Amino acid sequence: MSAAPAPAPVPAPTPGEGSTPGGAPGRTPAAGPPPDGPAPGGGPALAPRDPRGSGGTAPGYRPGRTLRLRVEARRQVRRRRTLIVFALLVALPFILIAAFAIGGTPDGGGRRGPTLIDTATASGANFAATCLFVSAGFVLVVPVALFCGDTVASEAGWSSLRYLLAAPVPRVRLLAVKLTVALGFSAAAIVLLPAVALAAGTVAYGWGDLELPAGGALPAGSALPRVAVVVAYIFVGQLVTAALAFWLSTVTDAPLGAVGGAVGLTIVGNVLDAVTALGSWRDVLPAHWQFAWADAIQPTMEWTGMLQGLSVSVSYALVLGALAFRGFRTKDIVS
Repeated sequence: MSAAPAPAPVPAPTPGEGSTPGGAPGRTPAAGPPPDGPAPGGGPALAPRDPRGSGGTAPGYRPGRTLRLRVEARRQVRRRRTLIVFALLVALPFILIAAFAIGGTPDGGGRRGPTLIDTATASGANFAATCLFVSAGFVLVVPVALFCGDTVASEAGWSSLRYLLAAPVPRVRLLAVKLTVALGFSAAAIVLLPAVALAAGTVAYGWGDLELPAGGALPAGSALPRVAVVVAYIFVGQLVTAALAFWLSTVTDAPLGAVGGAVGLTIVGNVLDAVTALGSWRDVLPAHWQFAWADAIQPTMEWTGMLQGLSVSVSYALVLGALAFRGFRTKDIVS
């Protein structure tokens, strides 16, 4: 009886045609990126795949979602210096009311004629205007310099600035968020003082017309918009101090140095403005226009001086702000 014929040999599948890594026939594996590790045949090692994707960033990373405004605002409002500044601004009108109660009503006997101080007790609107008059030159400079000069330098002083940038928070966004919050707190401080003064002055001296030092009066309904214009002008005028403090905050790790430098240079500007020998050179000083808002509480509002002051303040603020952003983008952060 003859033997059964041997089965025909099955040809080995060629690579890529139905073979599996073990050499057994099967489905062709789907095409994909090469595996990590050494290449077959002893070739050069294959580069590992970047888990962050082709854009070089982690999945889900959005620069606009880092260091949000409300987070930064919540951090700043809880700081002790913020609470102290706002408490002092609230207390200032009551201190002036007590001073007028002790010293009596101003009599307008100044050598240069009556001023806002002399009409402070005429009405609540007069008292609010007086508080702005006595505080615009220096008192309101301090909180603006503090909020804007402490914002970046304090992070460097706490050695937390580099961790914020490693989060990663883009540098431009870091500065933009911190400057926006600082300006918001500065505006709140400038608005808080006349608001409290208006309320306290109305209780102490009653609600009435805004009496003008040169004579005449503005109806109470017209006085409030004028006071609002004054507050807005003071805020824009303080942008020079804000931008100067913010720029210093990006070049130093000492918050006190940034705040003190901004306040000191503002005082120097006031001193130079008092030197009448400078003549028309004083027109380029922001301090020369800091009381131009007095034209807003005249029988007829004058805009010429205020517009000149606004142009000077905004110009300085833009230049100093650009210096802050330009320098910080290339700065080596070691703290």
